[in-house]
Amino acid sequence: MTTLALLDARPYGEDKVNILIENGVIAQLGADVDVSAADATYDCAGKVLLPGLVDMHVHLREPGREDTETIATGSDAAARGGFTAVFTMANTNPVIDQPFLADAVWDKGQAHGTCDVYPVGSITQGLRGEQLTEIGLMSRSHVRMFSDDGKCVNDPQLMRRAIEYAKAYDVLLAQHAEDHRMTEGACAHEGETGARLGLRGWPRVAEESIVARDAIMTRDYGGRLHICHASTEGTVELLRWAKAQGINVTAEVTPHHLLMTDEKLETYDGNFRVNPPLREVRDTHALREALFDGTVDVVATDHAPHGSEDKCVEFEHAKPGMLGLETSLAVISQVFVEPGLADWRFVAKVMSERPAQILKLADQGRPIAVGEPANLALVNPSAAWTARGTEMASKASNTPYEGMDFAARVELTLLRGTVTHSSIESN
Repeated sequence: MTTLALLDARPYGEDKVNILIENGVIAQLGADVDVSAADATYDCAGKVLLPGLVDMHVHLREPGREDTETIATGSDAAARGGFTAVFTMANTNPVIDQPFLADAVWDKGQAHGTCDVYPVGSITQGLRGEQLTEIGLMSRSHVRMFSDDGKCVNDPQLMRRAIEYAKAYDVLLAQHAEDHRMTEGACAHEGETGARLGLRGWPRVAEESIVARDAIMTRDYGGRLHICHASTEGTVELLRWAKAQGINVTAEVTPHHLLMTDEKLETYDGNFRVNPPLREVRDTHALREALFDGTVDVVATDHAPHGSEDKCVEFEHAKPGMLGLETSLAVISQVFVEPGLADWRFVAKVMSERPAQILKLADQGRPIAVGEPANLALVNPSAAWTARGTEMASKASNTPYEGMDFAARVELTLLRGTVTHSSIESN
């Protein structure tokens, strides 16, 4: 039996404790726990201990684009970011629209062993928006969530049927809210900055109209709806209305939509092209408030690796997407914790506990307590580091935070008591 000990850790940034982990479970926890007999001991030196983070929205590119990311490299990036579970979207090649493909994703993640990689099944076959996948069969293959992310299920009748089927199997539908008829050729937020730079605008209504439609359908036909990467002030208002009506809808916000605005586009740097686009200051402020008050439920990275050949081009031709797994905790700390707006309990809620609840993961997002799985992330809140894409575990390097200084950094990640990332030595 292998035992591992954490010395002087501060769960949720609170009082120091010692933790003894046996067989992947927290066996003892307290200020006076004797850790001298442990096989390995990590001196946490009063750093913050959080439950392992859960990301509802990543792109690990396998199968099909292993030149930009694989399940293995993405899992390693996740572990370095403090994540113990991620959900990888279905827009691969081939699309994850068959049970055997979902099984293959899960099995590869388990074989690599640094993060639980859950496959997201597509809502429609081949992401074509014409015919539903076999939601019932797919739900037996580790698929807890379905999404055509990258594309919107624009057909309302098809989306209604998807909602009804998903309700029957108690799986989550995650909608990429974008009316494509309003965004053709668009690459930037429809606003003053985009107009001045000569970039075709992406209006807020393209997102908000789908959010409103799908919330109303969920009200009438049941099921559980999740809104991917909410980006506008209007979406926040619609979510607030829907939740007040008792509609079973949840939503995520990305770190980049909480920190950045379309002013970043001034350099025409393709690393700032993302879908949905960076918006204006009022949207950023609305999203921050919504996450804080629970209108938006979780932070999700939308980690989207791309090679330099797809980013070092004219802005309108750059593929949308940004790396996010290794920087997300640092961004949330910078936006909420360091200014004193929120504490580490809040971070645990929006980056671990709430996503695990929404996805009904029994062993993730659990309290740091005796008898619970040892899925944990140790955070140094004053590490002082600079983001560099080439130094990240991902195959790609397209980070929008290149050269930015951060304070918080994950120094140790445990998955069921196994060390999956460490920048500190054990005794």
